[in-house]
Amino acid sequence: MTVRHGKKYQSAASKIDRSRDYSPDEAVQLVKDTSYTNFDATVEAHLRLGIDPRHADQQVRATVTLPHGTGKSVRVLVFAKGDAERIAREAGADYVGNNDLIQRIAKEEWVDFDVAIATPDMMGDLGKAGLGKILGRRGLMPNPKSGTVVQAADLPRVLGEVRRGKVEFRNDKTGLLHVVLGKVSFGPDQIRDNFAALMDAVKVNKPSGAKGVYIRSVTLTSTMGPGVPVDATAAQNMDVPAS
Repeated sequence: MTVRHGKKYQSAASKIDRSRDYSPDEAVQLVKDTSYTNFDATVEAHLRLGIDPRHADQQVRATVTLPHGTGKSVRVLVFAKGDAERIAREAGADYVGNNDLIQRIAKEEWVDFDVAIATPDMMGDLGKAGLGKILGRRGLMPNPKSGTVVQAADLPRVLGEVRRGKVEFRNDKTGLLHVVLGKVSFGPDQIRDNFAALMDAVKVNKPSGAKGVYIRSVTLTSTMGPGVPVDATAAQNMDVPAS
């Protein structure tokens, strides 16, 4: 099926030369220049990976802390009880609880939050209530691999990282990664820093079963805007900003 785009999209797309891959700096500027929405659009990176998602040893799932954050306020829910519940509240979590939150999510499928964190002693309760199906399909189920199952003492640190721009990335069933890098209103250097941090994290988390070319293509885009093809080799060799 042919997708018909409006005049604003076509005008923006005409600024992109489809016969070439742009340097990271050029791509970042083009994404800003081709954004035509009336709101502060989100900038995203889309990576096609040389993996077979059907195999367990070729899954990519990790986190990265973006130096300049995502430009979005993050609503954090923490499943905790006892002293851990107090610690989470004092650390500034938006929602904190145990059975009350579990029942609300199970009965209402309430998911009005962006990140869910749990202490290890809560995971059994989440599983028994069947929250894996509700939260899992939205990428919200706490998981040790994504750093969202933590001890009570680590809650302040993890909450702080999430607030500062720690995001999870994982491949979809076609081997693609889709990761938010910030907002169009960010300066070019801010988007580039976030982009470099992401590319470094993806490289570091190359799965053991991946063979051949790992990062096959990279595209930057803004909300509703055209994709800008990026030189994948250059993107992987960007200088990572000091943490």
